[in-house]
Amino acid sequence: MDADSRTRVAIEEHWRASERADTEAEHAIYALDAILDYPQSGERFRGRATIAAQRGGHPAERHFTLQRITGHANLWVSECLITYDGVPSYSVSIMEFADRHVVHETQYFTAPFTAPTGRAALAEPMPGRTIAEA
Repeated sequence: MDADSRTRVAIEEHWRASERADTEAEHAIYALDAILDYPQSGERFRGRATIAAQRGGHPAERHFTLQRITGHANLWVSECLITYDGVPSYSVSIMEFADRHVVHETQYFTAPFTAPTGRAALAEPMPGRTIAEA
């Protein structure tokens, strides 16, 4: 298996482990000294144990649906739909790898929003989706 295929498999397993709440498998992808940034809140978490601890303390019931993975070599991006107590949030995860582990991840989150009516004639629904109208 080539390096890119191996990385893709590791990322897929990370998201599957997230869905089944397997904390050890979910965080095996991270280097011991990995950094996780949440730019929207300004938070930085340093170290695999700290990253796992902050996720393990989440009070909501969470579900993860992987939408897409793209990347090459040391830089990979995942798009994921995460629901918190049934409320959807779209996530983009940018992972930087070294020695087969994530050394830096940046995650962005956003809630769905309604499409402006002025774009209706220009837009088409994404595959498997409907356009949220105001």
